[in-house]
Amino acid sequence: MTQSRSSRKRSRALELLHWKRPAACPDGSSCPEVAIGPDAVYVRSSLLPDAIARLTPDEWRDLVSAIRDGEFDV
Repeated sequence: MTQSRSSRKRSRALELLHWKRPAACPDGSSCPEVAIGPDAVYVRSSLLPDAIARLTPDEWRDLVSAIRDGEFDV
């Protein structure tokens, strides 16, 4: 099965993103990675780099606020 033109274009655009991971993950194993695009923020795990979540800037701000507020603490 071949990729559609839009799918190939999207794949190339994702390859050009500059991915960053937290300083607490210097070896890169099992770390969250974030890339900021012109209209979205992309999030992935270093364990599954092909599984990418696309967030709007508002969704990203809400997620970061919730993390800082401890909403995901277990």
